[in-house]
Amino acid sequence: MKLGILSRSMSYSTKRLKDAALHRGHKVKVLDTTRFAISLEHEYPDLYFRGKPLSTYDAVIPRIGASITYYGTAVVRQFEQMGVFCANSSSGIANSRDKLRALQVLSRHDVGIPATEFVRDKKDVLPAIERVGGAPVIIKLLEGTQGVGVILADSLKVAEAIIETLQSAKQNVLIQKFVAESKGKDVRAFVVGDQVVAAMRRVAQGQEFRSNVHRGGVTESIKLDPIYEKTAIRAAQIMGLQVAGVDMLEGTNGPQVMEVNSSPGLEGIEASSGLDIAGAIIDFVAEGVSFPELDIRQKLTVSKSYGVSEFNIGEKSLLVGQTIENSGLKDRDIVVLSIQRDTLVVSNPDPGREIMNGDRLVCFGKREAMKEFLPTTKRRRRTKRLPPELVPLAEPSGDDA
Repeated sequence: MKLGILSRSMSYSTKRLKDAALHRGHKVKVLDTTRFAISLEHEYPDLYFRGKPLSTYDAVIPRIGASITYYGTAVVRQFEQMGVFCANSSSGIANSRDKLRALQVLSRHDVGIPATEFVRDKKDVLPAIERVGGAPVIIKLLEGTQGVGVILADSLKVAEAIIETLQSAKQNVLIQKFVAESKGKDVRAFVVGDQVVAAMRRVAQGQEFRSNVHRGGVTESIKLDPIYEKTAIRAAQIMGLQVAGVDMLEGTNGPQVMEVNSSPGLEGIEASSGLDIAGAIIDFVAEGVSFPELDIRQKLTVSKSYGVSEFNIGEKSLLVGQTIENSGLKDRDIVVLSIQRDTLVVSNPDPGREIMNGDRLVCFGKREAMKEFLPTTKRRRRTKRLPPELVPLAEPSGDDA
């Protein structure tokens, strides 16, 4: 395999990935992401590197820094169009890099996240803080990394002043619930493919509430509880990432996903776990080159009357307790391609496999026949009721949308 590592510096992580690839007999080169030129022609997307046509690569591992997210994802997208296997997709990197976008994507799924608000108008700040549970609150810049741009505000007045100051400087900020029981510590799960290959707890030192290693946090290897492992894998999948560091708070109600990092550092996790995480990534990429992912919806949707859909099986579903064979799906011209149960994915399942509550079935068949198995749209929850003193009384002007 000929591998490119998209990185602007020979950091610990980049060096470890290069060494692991060489150790396994692969050809590898570190490529500065900013030195690419993107060339677009009819049916012929191409890349130039340092002014010369790029040679053929089987795969790339993107290590895109926050300062070049836009250009970096454009380069990754070009590799995708050229049919090169990418350890992380351009859309996955873009989704994870914007904290607001990431939480918006996660919020519609069954994944725990801290209550979060995003407001622009000064009048909306206090009601937003109350909706996440009141002070103290966490205030975050949308694109901060390594703990930069994360502030703990102890009171409403302090929070209001910080937000006003940041907004006046044209900074977009999130207001987030402070998970008190997890103060000064969090969990990072390192996901590669469909499994957690290592996990560590990061603990802040002294008066620092941020547990990032770059802020002086101390790490320790841990064995994840199954619910945390399931949440980490699910969050990475939802983001569209195959290599990710999923940061979670240990809340009283279970894991709360703070962030899904598309370029997680290897130094802390390898030091604490003693495991060859770089090697696990290289092995995953090598397998991905041999068996690249296909857009199954695009490949199998051959006519308007056929398509691919996912059935989320609830306890009231008529399929619960039935085997695939006696479920009647085949008689309706519906084929079960895979069953996902928690973190286990069974492809081409045996006809005798029982369908259980909580399963997710990916099926191909007649659209009309599949409609009866699709869940009804969930009704949105009513907005939390605010205290009377916080309910605005002003009427909208004619200019308001």
